[in-house]
Order: sequence, then C-alpha cells, then structure tokens
Amino acid sequence: MNQCIVCLGRVSLSRGFSFVLSLAALLLAGGVFPLLGQDAAIQSSMARFHPAEGRQGMVATQEANATRAGLNVLKEGGNAVDAAVTVGFTLAVTLPRAGNIAGGGFMLAHLAESGKTIAIDYREKAPLGGFRDMFLDEKGEADSEKSRYSLLAAGVPGTVRGLALALENYGTISLARALQPAINLAENGFPVTDGLRKSLLEARERLQKSPAARKVFYNADGTPFKSGEILRQPDLTASLRLIAEKGPDAFYTGSIGARIAADMEAKGGLITLNDLASYQPVIRPVVKGAYRGYEVLSMPPPSSGGVHLIQILNLLEPYDLRSMGQQSAESIHLMAETMKLAYADRSKHLGDPDFAAIPVDGLISKEYAEHLRRTIKRDRAKPSNAIAPGQPRIFQESEETTHFSIVDRWGNAVANTYTLNLSYGNNYMVPGTGILLNNQMDDFSAKPGTPNAFGLIGGEFDAVEPGKRMLSSMAPTIVLKDGKPFIITGAAGGSRIISTVLQIIVNVIDHQMNIAEATNAPRVHHQWYPEELRVETGLSPDTLRLLMEKGHSISIKKTMGAAQSIHIEQGKLFASPDPRREDALAEGY
Repeated sequence: MNQCIVCLGRVSLSRGFSFVLSLAALLLAGGVFPLLGQDAAIQSSMARFHPAEGRQGMVATQEANATRAGLNVLKEGGNAVDAAVTVGFTLAVTLPRAGNIAGGGFMLAHLAESGKTIAIDYREKAPLGGFRDMFLDEKGEADSEKSRYSLLAAGVPGTVRGLALALENYGTISLARALQPAINLAENGFPVTDGLRKSLLEARERLQKSPAARKVFYNADGTPFKSGEILRQPDLTASLRLIAEKGPDAFYTGSIGARIAADMEAKGGLITLNDLASYQPVIRPVVKGAYRGYEVLSMPPPSSGGVHLIQILNLLEPYDLRSMGQQSAESIHLMAETMKLAYADRSKHLGDPDFAAIPVDGLISKEYAEHLRRTIKRDRAKPSNAIAPGQPRIFQESEETTHFSIVDRWGNAVANTYTLNLSYGNNYMVPGTGILLNNQMDDFSAKPGTPNAFGLIGGEFDAVEPGKRMLSSMAPTIVLKDGKPFIITGAAGGSRIISTVLQIIVNVIDHQMNIAEATNAPRVHHQWYPEELRVETGLSPDTLRLLMEKGHSISIKKTMGAAQSIHIEQGKLFASPDPRREDALAEGY
C-alpha cells in the first residue's frame, strides 16, 4: 500500500463555508495530517523504495518485471532505446491496465552522440469511419458510456509501430530480442502482485463482460487470481510471437489485425483493416523551453503536456519559489493560478497539428507568459469563471497511463509515456489475441465544452475527425543541464500528468530536493474547471487555511499522478519510483 501519502475520500469545500467549519471538515476527514508526518512519511516510503543509484544505467518503471527486463538489456550492451522498447512490450503483459500493444503514446529520446532529442508520436487515431457527433445521444448530449466502454471507444492503436520505429531508427537490438521477456512472461506466467489483484477487483464488473478477458484474468467463479498465483496469457503469447517473427505488419496487416477488424465488423466497431494498415507513427520536433538556466524538452502536440508544462514554468520563473518555501501557501497559490491559465488555453488552442494550426510558439513564449502574469494576484485566487482562453497567436514568432524513464552508459536517455486511457482501456479483449483495446476516443471532445473522463474541457480543435489524433496530457520530459540530461521524468494520471511533472521539476530545481523527496512530496492540481484546488494529504492546517483565505476551494482527493523519474547529478544516477504505485521499481547497475 501507499506508504507516503494517505489516500482518503473526497472532501470538497466551497468558499462559502467559514474557515473554522472548513478546517474542521478537513480534520474530520483525516485529510490534513499525513499518517506519519511528512518527514517520517518520506523515510517510511524510502525504507521500501530505496533511491536507486547506478554508475552506468538506470531503469525506472511502474512494474518490477519490466524494470528488470529493461535493465538486462542495458547490461547486455543495449542502449536506452533498446531498453525502452523492451520495457514497453513487457508492460503489455505485466501491467495490463496500462501497458499495452493496442494503445498508444509518446517517446522522447535524447541521443548523446549528436546531442539531439527526438519525439516519436505513436498516439492512436480516430478510425476513418469516425465522425464528429458519434458520441452524442438522441438528445445531442455526450454519451460517456459510448465514448469509454463500447467498441466505438477504441482508436486505431499506435504502440507496435511506434516502438518498432524507435528500435529501427535508434536502437541496436532486434525486435525479437526486445519482445523476448514479454513472450516469456506471457507464456510461463508471473506471480500476481497485490497491485494487479487490486486493479482486477476494481475492474471486475466491466472486464467480465468480455468473455476473453474474463477467461484470462478471473477464475471460473469470477474471482481474480490471488496474490502470488501465476498468471499466464497464452493468446497474448501467440500474438507477441507473431510480432517477433513477422514484425509490426503482423499486427497491422496480418492475422492479428484481421482478427481485430473482423471482431469490430461483427460487433459494431469502426476499426477496419484499412485503418490498421494505414497507421503510421510520426517523428516530431520537441517543444523547448528554458527555466532558470536549464533546458526543458518535452512532447509537442497532439500532446498538450509539453506545451503547457513549459507555459507554466514560464509563468512561474520570475517568482522566487525557493524563498517562499516548498508547499507554502504562497508558492501553492502561484502554481494554482498559473495552472488555471494554462488549462484554460488547453481547452481552446490544442489539438492534432496535422488538422489545425496550433499556436505552439505563442503558448510557450516568455512574452505571452509575461502578458498572462499581469492577471495573477498574489493575495487572491481568480475564479475560474473569470478566466478565459488567452490569445497566444499574437505572441508567436513568424486515470490510467504508465511512464518509464531510462538512461544508459553512454548518456542516452528515454522518457516514454503510453496508455490505454482508462484502466484496462475499454475493458474489452479481442478474442483469440489476448489484446485489450484502448478507449482513447474519449479524449476527443465529444461535444466542445463538455468535460471528458478527467474533467477536461475540449474545443473545436479536438473534435472527432477521421484519421485525427486525439489530444493528450502526456508529458514525457527531459531537462538538460549544460546540454546533458539532468532530469528524465514523466507521469501517469490523466489531466494531472502536467501538474505532476511540473512539481517534480520545481521540487528538484527550485527547492533543491533529491529525486526521492521530489517524488514523495504531496501534490496539488488545478485545471481551471472544475473550480477546485485539488490537494493530496500532507499539507498543514495553516497552509490550507491561508489558501482558503486567498479564495481557493480546497478538495482533498486520492493521490494523483505516478511519476517515474531519474536524476543525474555529478555523474551519478539516482531514481526513485513513485510510492503511489505499489509495484513500481527503479534499479541501476
């Protein structure tokens, strides 16, 4: 279980309550004080999750088998991309709620020899049969059941071709070698962890509606495997073997794709063999920012993560966060106010750059940040209904995801985030394949102005169109110091990914925390709407009181985000997996 931050029920407070009553409600909920006190909580967490220190290579993932599979590749002489592709396929077996071969994501790779950093976009696409109003009901309202848990919810997967592209262009090992650990674990099985069992219990009602998924993950009486029992996945083994033998075409034009397309046609889905055959990942230029002398490199659209991470850092840069103190009311207030501005812009200006002109240069410009900063009041929260998307163009120059970070002996680094969207995607397994489908179509704006599963509001740029990539919040990020990797990070957490990555960077750079402290520290989040400053437990009563006095509506909810980060300092590699995910592991050699 989480040993750092107590996960409690939801407590929402409006500004209309008196501060005394509000604080009393928080205290009764157990939400103000961490279980052990913050320093003790960090020590307790580190007792289980030791920061890993290595001299040559490091792998940090959300699942131990995947970490070890990637580390073995590094020990054999493979590079960071080799290890990343190996980890990506392994997680499809050992972390089925998020790891995948029928989802999609983004990879950021820093190549030490050339000094270049490249971004691989293998985000899913809408099927060619998709159309703007496909998720509206007969009353014209967004139907979340249809966009999340029907076969229509699945976008055209990008993971297999994306990982294969990375390996072919920047790796050194064969695809068969990269798939070997995944095949072995799927065929021979692995012990079910407490975390996997818990996720299967939570997903039981929906997953068991899929006969193929029920057969793999549950006993005949509908109970999931007990912790320690061996989970084997024979159909997935066969699918992985086909990809190892015949390459990504086995998935996109061969027998696996044919099974997916036939099942879609028989059951009312939209993905066709033509959709699969025409899918291609894209290598895009990274978005670049500067923060206190460090270079910040992150993912460009169709991810909003990198753009808004840099935008928020630009807004925060003139403030002396270190002198304010980490998790002080003043520093949290400023982070919340800058987050609101960025998420408001996200609702209007972000989408697939192949379908719309995204004002990236304007959004990440220092001038635009200076313009927006004038609207921030140091002593008062601005209500969300008083904030609207800005005008960045005038400043232009003419819940379930997983992240992993890897560094090799040569200084190459990979930050990769990929997903099925919600836990276990749309909870449907294609018969005979062992493959769970994504429900990434919910990341489109089913109806502009209507929140998605994460409460994010989308605009016209993110409306459903055939062949379009849906907007994402994923933010695989590499921070450079003197041109070399300094922080490699990224996170799971839906709309909270951007704020999680932001706080990892600010904690290390501004507050001079080590990576374990930066990861363990309680997090805050504001995404413009809903009107709430979401906080994890661990903030002091005085801090909460001061935030409410500034006008913030405090909402204490379960832990948010799960970052897997590596920090390089004075030639040494340090990593600390996020204790918010109980099966995570970082190891070096």
